[in-house]
Parts: sequence; C-alpha cells; structure tokens
Amino acid sequence: MPDDRTNFENRPSPDALLEHAEREGRGRLRIFLGAAPGVGKTYEMLLAGRARRADGIDVAIGVVETHGRKETQALVEGYEVIPRREVEYRGRVLDEMDIDAILKRRPELVLIDELAHTNAPGSRHPKRYLDVQEILSQGIDVYTTLNIQHVESLNDVVAQITRVRVRETVPDSIIDEADDIEVIDLTPDDLIKRLHEGKVYFPQTAQRAIENYFSPGNLTALRELALRRTAQRVDEQLLSHMQSHAIPGPWAAGERVLVCVDSRPDGGARIRYARRLADRLRAPWTALHVDTPRLAGMSEEDKDRLATNLRLAEQLGAEVATIPGQNVAQDIVRHATANNFTHIVIGRPTRSRWRELIEGSLTYDLIRNAGDISVHVISGKERDADIPSARVKAASEQKPFQIWPYLFSTAYVAGAVAVSSILDQFLDVRNLASVLLLAVLTSAVTFGLWPALYACFLSALAFNYFFLEPRYTFTIRDPESIVAFAVFLVVAVIASNLTARVQRQAVAARSRARATQDIYSFSKKLAGAGTLDDVLWATAFQIASMLKVRVVLLLPENGTITVKAGYPPDDTLAEADIAAARWAWEHDRPAGRGADTLPGAKRLYLPLRTGRTAVGVVGLDNDKQGPLLTPEQQRLLDALADQAAVAIERIQLVADVDRARLAAEADRLRTALLTSISHDLKTPLAAIMGAAGTLREYAAALPEEDRAELLSTVVDESERLNRFIANLLDMTKIESGAMEPNYALHYVGDIVGSALDRARKITGEHRIDTDLPPDLPMLRLDAVLFEQALFNLLDNAAKYSASGSTIRLQGWVDNGSVILQVMDEGPGIPPNDLERIFDTFYRVRKRDQVRAGTGLGLSISRGFVEAMGGRISATNRTDRPGAIFTIRMPVPQEIPDLAVAKTDDAA
Repeated sequence: MPDDRTNFENRPSPDALLEHAEREGRGRLRIFLGAAPGVGKTYEMLLAGRARRADGIDVAIGVVETHGRKETQALVEGYEVIPRREVEYRGRVLDEMDIDAILKRRPELVLIDELAHTNAPGSRHPKRYLDVQEILSQGIDVYTTLNIQHVESLNDVVAQITRVRVRETVPDSIIDEADDIEVIDLTPDDLIKRLHEGKVYFPQTAQRAIENYFSPGNLTALRELALRRTAQRVDEQLLSHMQSHAIPGPWAAGERVLVCVDSRPDGGARIRYARRLADRLRAPWTALHVDTPRLAGMSEEDKDRLATNLRLAEQLGAEVATIPGQNVAQDIVRHATANNFTHIVIGRPTRSRWRELIEGSLTYDLIRNAGDISVHVISGKERDADIPSARVKAASEQKPFQIWPYLFSTAYVAGAVAVSSILDQFLDVRNLASVLLLAVLTSAVTFGLWPALYACFLSALAFNYFFLEPRYTFTIRDPESIVAFAVFLVVAVIASNLTARVQRQAVAARSRARATQDIYSFSKKLAGAGTLDDVLWATAFQIASMLKVRVVLLLPENGTITVKAGYPPDDTLAEADIAAARWAWEHDRPAGRGADTLPGAKRLYLPLRTGRTAVGVVGLDNDKQGPLLTPEQQRLLDALADQAAVAIERIQLVADVDRARLAAEADRLRTALLTSISHDLKTPLAAIMGAAGTLREYAAALPEEDRAELLSTVVDESERLNRFIANLLDMTKIESGAMEPNYALHYVGDIVGSALDRARKITGEHRIDTDLPPDLPMLRLDAVLFEQALFNLLDNAAKYSASGSTIRLQGWVDNGSVILQVMDEGPGIPPNDLERIFDTFYRVRKRDQVRAGTGLGLSISRGFVEAMGGRISATNRTDRPGAIFTIRMPVPQEIPDLAVAKTDDAA
C-alpha cells in the first residue's frame, strides 16, 4: 500500500522504524499457504519444524490434523504434542487446542494447523487466528497453515470461481502481520492424482470433489490467487525494508505505476493509459493528486473534472491517494521514491512558453528530478474531447445578500475608533492604525472577504477623518500622513485578503471533515448490512440527511425498474418519473429534473453503477424550483452513490452465489434421488416380481413351507417399498414447509411402545432394552410424527448392528426437557460423518452384509423433531462401539392435572 513516509534528509522512515519496533518482543509468524486442501501444507510445516528441532530449537505441536494420512502421521512422531482440551457442545465432546497449556509450556516454536478454524462455543476466542495472535504476543514463534480461499478479501472471488462460499475466513491483516509466507504449490494434475490415490479424501468423496471444487480450472485460478497474494505481501515487505533502512528507490524488483491526476481535460486518457500499462506489466498502480494551496481557487468545473478523474481511476482499479504539498514535482518524486514506484505517467505541458519560463513546467521538472524512475508523457489531446458530459445542471451556490455582516463590521470599526480616540492622548498616530487594522482582521475572520474589504475602506476613511491632520476632514496636509494612509490601506487590504482566505480554508476543512466523518459512518453501516433492505434503507436515509432532499431507490426486477426504498417512504411515481427512471437505467446517464433528457420529471434520476455495471437508479427531489444540487453536493452524491452501488452489488453477488449453491444442491439431490429410486425401488420390485412369478408358475409344485416363504418375501418387500415411498412424501413435505404438526399432550412411553410394535419385524433379531421412568412429564407433540422419527432411529440401529446385539432406549428429564436416547452396538459413526449424518440422501459407508438405506430416514427424523420444537443429535458411545441418537424435547410450561380433570368429569 503506498505510503508517504517521506523526509528530506534520506533518514529512515519514522513510521517504518515504529512498525519494526512494534514487532520486537513478538513471536515470528510463518504461514504455509496453499491454493487448496491436499497440497501438503501440514506435511511441509512438520518438515520445517523438524529442521528447527535439528537446530536445537524447542518445538512443540499445539494442534495438527493428520486426516488419517500415514505420511503426515509419521512426521508427527517424535514431536512433543501438547494435549488438547475437551469441550462439550450439543451432546458431543470436541477436542480444541489448549492455549493455556501452550502458554504455560512456552516452547520457542509451536506448530498450529488450520489457522481459519472456528473454535467451539465457550472457548476463549471464537477463532483460532485470535489464539495465534495471543501466543505471538507472548514472544512464541508460530508455524501455521492456511488455504487461500479462507482469506477474507478473496472470499467473494473464490465463491465466484468455485460456486462455494467459504464460511470460515481470516482477515487480511493476518497475512500482513506474517513475517514469512511459504507457498506450498502443486500443479492441478498432481493434486488430482493425489485425490484419485485417496491421499486427500476417501475415494467416494474424492470423486465428488474432483467433479465440483477440484476441477482443473478452479485449481488453476486458486493457484494464481495464492501466488499473487504472496507476491503482494513480499512487495510490501521489500518496501518496508527500504523505508526502515533509508534506501533510496526505486528497486525494480517489481513494477509499480503512479499516474498523476489533476483537473486538466486530458486526465481521463492519462488514467486509462496507466491502467493499460499496469495490465501489461501486471503491476499495481496508484492515482496520485497533490493538493496545493493554489488549487483552493479552482473553478467548479475544474473541481468536477478532478473528482471525475479520481472516480474513474478508482473504478478502473487504482488505489487513489491525495497528499498535501507545495512543489508538485518534488512531492510526486518524493512519494514515488518512498513507495518504490518504477513508472510515472504525466500529461504533456499545456502552458505557453512564456508562462513556463515564469512559473516553471511540471513535466520538465518531473523528468529532471525522476532519477531512475521512468516517466511517461501522455498527450491525451485526442481523447475526452468527444465524451458527452454526464453532469446535470447545478444549482447556484450564491448566497443571498445579508446586511448584518456589514452592520457588525461597522460596529467593529466604530469600536476601534473609540478605543483609538482614548489612546490618541498617549500614542503616536501611526500606532493607532494597528487598532483599526484589528477591526479589519476581526471582520475578515468572522464574516469573510467582502465585509472585511468594507471594514478596510471604512477604517481607512475613519483613520483619515479622525486622526490625520487636519482632523475631521478628508483632506490630508502632511506628505508623511499621505504615506501612512496609503500604507495603512494597502496593509489592510492584504491582511483582509489573507485572513479571509484562511477563514475560507478553515470553513472548507471543517466541511470536508464533517463530510468525511459522515461518509465513514455510512461505509460502516453498509459494511454491517446483511440484507438488501438494510443497504437500501441506509442509503436512502444517508443521502436524504446529507443533501436535504427526498430520495427514492429503484432496482431492476422482472425486466423493469421498480421502487425498492425511499426516504421519506414513497412508492408512487408519476408516468414522467417512471419514464425518466427507466431511461436513466437503460442508458446509464442522468435523466429528469435538471438533466438534458426528460427534464419535465419531478425528480432527478441518476444511475448507481460500479466498475462492472449499473445496479440501480436513485431519484432526488425537494420543494425548491430549478436544479437540485450544487456542484459540491453533486460530488458528495457521487461518493455516496459509489459506496451504495458497491454494497448493493455485494449483496446481489452473495445472493447469486447462494442461488448457484442451492441449484447445485438441488442437482445433487436430484441425482441422489434418481440413484436411490433406481436402486431402492428396483430392488423390492424385483423381489416381489420374482416371488409372485414363482408362485404363479410353480405354486402347485412347491411345498407349503416354500410358498409361505415366498408370500412372506412379497409382504416384506411391499412393506419396504411402502416405507420408501412414505419417506419420499415426508421429505417432500419437510422441504416444502408444508409440515404442520397436530399438537396434543402425550406420554412418551406410549409412543415408544407403538414405535417398537411397528419395528418388531425389523428389530426381531435384536434384543430391545428400554429404561423409561413412569413419571416422565407429558409432552406437547404430534404422536404420528414422533412415532415415525423413533421408528426411523430404530430402523437405523437395527440396520447397522449385528444380529443378537442390544438396542437400548432410555429417557430422563434434564433442565426442563425430556431426553430420549436410542443406543446401538454397531461400529459407530465415522468422525467425518457426524456433521452430515442428518443430511438428505447422505449414507455412511457400510460394511458388508448391511442392507442398503435410502439416506432419508435420519433426515426425516430431524425434520419431524425440529418441526415440533425439539433437537436431535448424534454421537458415538464411549463405553463400547456404537452410536447414540439423542432427542431433546421441551416440557410444556403448563400441563393440566389429569387427576383433577377426572374428578371434575365425575362431578
């Protein structure tokens, strides 16, 4: 990032030295950065840790995730591994890094995997990178790993590339704080080969990953992002090194382009050339404007042109910087040298030869002082001249004439004359001029230039009339008095001008500070807005409050432009306004009141646009006649509109990514459904058709026992088919939101008994053990839905448990809820599947002899339980192999006393 850490003596930059001093006492951070999972970040981190151990450094592992990879696990052996702490969350026990144990142990270097990890609720910090920052602050070095998709500023870019939005991110400041970044690079072909070999994911998961996230195109794009972000950090480190060691630039280790921006008409061509040059060089570029006191008197047209040029540079991707200065050429060279720019783009001289001799030439001075920096002189004469103006007619900034400043100035002069009359007895007449001059300065500071000039001439007349001989006339007798009068008049005029200029600059500075503060507050509001309605409301309110106008915001919808927000709220537009808004949207130019197109509209309509496209239209009006906005207000509106447009586009991009994710999920579900139907419908149908066909053809020849077995097959497979169809219908109701429980008070034991009766055939080869206290409170639920949820859990337990094993159901009351658990003695749930066990059509990999499932049962159980206000979770048993499914249902606040109810009925 360009920085103006500049001095004239080629001393080290104080800011760079301060930044270096702040790092003293902190641990060093080294990030192993990868483009995607599986490139070998953890492996390389462990190798680097082993090298440090060989150098005698005390190294310990804070947390390393091997993901079952044998090569990585082999490298962990020999390290001291600091034990993790256990955190209970939603019925599960999670292992988290123990930061207190690390700080107590205080190794010289600690290895911490997965920097973007989100800690379990109840941890000291919500994110692991915050743990790392605390460890670094204690002087402990940290090696850590990070994938490029977890960097916050690249989140939208990665989502656009991969169609997957990563929820766990780390701020860019973590990258900026890193002392070393090591890119772990692997070509897409090599990474895909590792996926096929099962070194990253299980084979089935790996195949899905290759088809979606890990496509060659995605991996190439992510690889480029990782390399570019690392190169950016290396460039910043080089710049900091040069500044802290007072090394004069540039060092052409990397190209950097600086374009000088002013109010001249060729500014747009200059900026576009700089963008093309930066693209050719693949270099970052900055647009620089030097704000000198001489520019304070710019015309409004020049101010508009300067603001337009700066906006153009920002829209084209430049970093815009404005610095104060006196000598423009020296300030540009100083900034370029301090920030290691290798190219400067400047416009050709436009002054006449005589003016250049008198005032100097910026272009020639820049070339003479640039040293090793390349200077590109651009004419730009043929460009920008034919570009039609997109500005609207500006309201006049002339203030109405007010008499009271002149009355106060008269009072100031009268007071000065009275004081001077008293001092006239003790002081020389030339000293009295200072008292009258004080009245002129007071008027200039208070009211500005014209009242000050009025006070100046009034004071001169009073000085002549009351204090120069002959007194009480306007005649001047003494030649010395003539000189004193002339000097007083000249000094008063000059002093009033200078003081009024300072007063104008102070007023402008206060106005800019207030506007900057308002814009900053607005940007914070937009950054915190999570929905489109929040962004639109904040935008309408901010524009209305800062510009004192009424605002409507229109966005495209179904091929037209419609009102989405307004302040004050207003959703009705006249036909002329609708036509003006539509024209502004379609042509990306202003329309309506004060514009060249459709000026008869009530409002002025301006397009909201980003660097990519227009995103909407803003309409403004007030109760005054004529043009709406002054030039200063137009520039302020441009700044507000730019921020609003970017925020709207951000919300829309997030929505687009979410829609793409939902479409991909729908495709996945559709594929899974077709696969499930092709198998789960075909299998029972084939069994039914086979058994029925055998009975039809050979019923007479078959023994009674075989006929009974075939009939049993027909019934069992028909029931299995019926359950599958019922599951599909239930899942459809859940996903469509049409599930409406029929609530009533029920005793859980009754529903458990009914579910066990239904599941008798499924659980016939297992022992059933129930432990339900008779005093369990009644629950408000839908008995049919709850029974189906229990039935699916029993079906799952029987499916994954060996014959003869025990399925246990137990319940108790805990913290105002009834807890019901279904426990089996199967192999348990793989840790990687615990989070997805309730996903629709998700099936855990099964061992042989386990009958296939549809992947719907557990998902339906969760949908039913949550529809009734409960929660369901899955975990593994700790006493032996097996899974535990836990249902937590809230106890109603008011339960009728059944005994009292029966007594009332008897009476």
